[in-house]
Amino acid sequence: MRRLCYILTALSLTFSAMAEERTVAIREITVLGQRPMKEIGVQQTKLDSVALKENISLSMADVLTFNSSIFVKSYGRATLSTVAFRGTSPSHTQVSWNGMKINNPMLGMTDFSMIPSYFIDDASLLHGTSSVNETGGGLGGAVKLSTKPADADGFGVQYIQGIGSFKSFDEFLRLTYGNDHWQISTRAVYSSSPNDYKFLNRDKKENVYDENMNIIDQYYPVERNRSGSYKDLHILQEVYYNTGKGDRLGLNAWYINSNRELAMLTVDHGSDTDFDNRQREQTFRGVLSWDHIRRNWKVAAKGGYTYTWMAYDYKRDLGNGVMAHMTRSRSSINTIYGQAEGEYYIGNKWLFTANLSMHQHFVESRDKNIVLQQGGNGILGYRKARPELSGSVSAKWRPTERLGMSLVIREEMFGREWTPIIPAFFIDGVLSKRGNIAAKASVSRNCRFPTLNDLYFLPGGNPDLKKESGWSYDAALSFAVGKQNVYSLSGSASWFESFIKDWIIWLPTTKGFFSPDNIKDVHAYGVELQMDLNVALTKEWQLGLNGTFSWTPSINVGEPRTPADKSVGKQLPYVPECSSTITGRLSWRRWVFLYKWCYYSERYTMSSNDISLSGKLPPYFMSNISLEKSIPLKHIELSAKGVINNLFNEQYLSVLSRPMPGINFQIFLGIKF
Repeated sequence: MRRLCYILTALSLTFSAMAEERTVAIREITVLGQRPMKEIGVQQTKLDSVALKENISLSMADVLTFNSSIFVKSYGRATLSTVAFRGTSPSHTQVSWNGMKINNPMLGMTDFSMIPSYFIDDASLLHGTSSVNETGGGLGGAVKLSTKPADADGFGVQYIQGIGSFKSFDEFLRLTYGNDHWQISTRAVYSSSPNDYKFLNRDKKENVYDENMNIIDQYYPVERNRSGSYKDLHILQEVYYNTGKGDRLGLNAWYINSNRELAMLTVDHGSDTDFDNRQREQTFRGVLSWDHIRRNWKVAAKGGYTYTWMAYDYKRDLGNGVMAHMTRSRSSINTIYGQAEGEYYIGNKWLFTANLSMHQHFVESRDKNIVLQQGGNGILGYRKARPELSGSVSAKWRPTERLGMSLVIREEMFGREWTPIIPAFFIDGVLSKRGNIAAKASVSRNCRFPTLNDLYFLPGGNPDLKKESGWSYDAALSFAVGKQNVYSLSGSASWFESFIKDWIIWLPTTKGFFSPDNIKDVHAYGVELQMDLNVALTKEWQLGLNGTFSWTPSINVGEPRTPADKSVGKQLPYVPECSSTITGRLSWRRWVFLYKWCYYSERYTMSSNDISLSGKLPPYFMSNISLEKSIPLKHIELSAKGVINNLFNEQYLSVLSRPMPGINFQIFLGIKF
């Protein structure tokens, strides 16, 4: 209670500046008939820039948790966080940054905890079949992330300092310069924390003894998150040049340096001084782009390069104070990227597009500890190169203002193997202009190839794996009503269904290690709902509400592998059947109050859905609040923000045996010239 009082007192002092009047305009209604032709039939969620720039400590994992219907699986604060659409796995979600895919070619997934939200200016989610418009392999969907010019006029400086619970520090700096032709921006984020939050450990029980050493009671101990510290540095350099004659050149360069400990599990009984469990990463991503735009056509080209070095070290005390390496895993990834695309409009009824992209991966993965143990004569790992080609053509037709159709044909190559033709058909139409009621539907085929670890990891890789493939179907209704500068209300309801064959899963073997196999056919289906309300209560008071809900059964419908296989007909592990989010924003002049809420239903940890022996994680909800005040002065703008995370001190787990923090606090002070 004393700590809470201290925090509230600090917040009241921080926000004691005088308020200045500000009017916020309600967003106008968007009518489907006026959408860009490229979005015909597309099921898309565009994330608001306000959500992306909420505070500097947020990663894209945090943003997606509270602002979308997809499932975010987190291993703890500042640890691996992955996302999954519509009951699929994280490797079924394709992720691009400024057009270049950033999925790890070894694992097939993306760690969203390593993407600062302040580095993203535009983010959108392509659900199900809609991902075929951008790339293949997104059996669940795709996430598009990009940056854009700062629109600066002269020099600009922005600095934000964040201080939070668990001795957490976050710093953000942005330098900008712009004129009619040049836009230059440098951003940097640095975050660090011992990350030693307290939690109630329900995986352990402590005994209470009487004077005769008889057990008379038991209780769950309160422990600290041990060995979970982190230090993350991100630097993003951007340069754009606009000729003013329809050509624009761009450079985006992003550097990451991360040093994170992997926290002890709730079932660990040893001391954190007996071992060192650490993961380090250095990544560079660079993209060069050229856009040539004319009245009814456009051509563009991009080239990029990614380098990632990752190290995982696990050391234990031998009992004599000497730390011995048990694992020294090293991996390096070099990727060369190229892309060319074109668009051609015929009047306002036809749009033709073509796109060809290439990613050439060079991957080396090994355990240096095994090499030393074998005198340098053996290597536990692999060294592989794999090209990935993806090409598509599309024709989009809008015969009338209220009707649009689109056909996409895509084909891909991984290594020397080609996919069958990947077709996708989309249609949408305005059913009623009164209320802007619109309907859309789509159907597509899709394929995903095994990752390099699936094929070659030692021990356990399976080079005989088949690619996953399936068909997906979508249908949706949407509406939008409102009165300009008074209120706006919009919403949508979507139904989806996917049938995926040869689903890849890693299972234990009799040889003592895990190995992947094509063992499942999966039927994923469900409903997604979304609602958005904005109201001008008065000229100074503004209210915004946004909510999502998803129901996503994802069922194994394959054949039993053995008589003891009980996974058939069961929900896939770590896939919640229901999830929901609500965000409320209340603003007055230059004050903004924000409330965020999310919910995940129970998740099974075993494919048999057996709830014995910690086979099920209970449902949980999360509530965060914040209060922000901006103070404009003559040449600068000051800002202050207070945040309370996990407002009701929820005790929860996202992954088995991975502790999560309870209630915690943050304060952010910013200055912008």
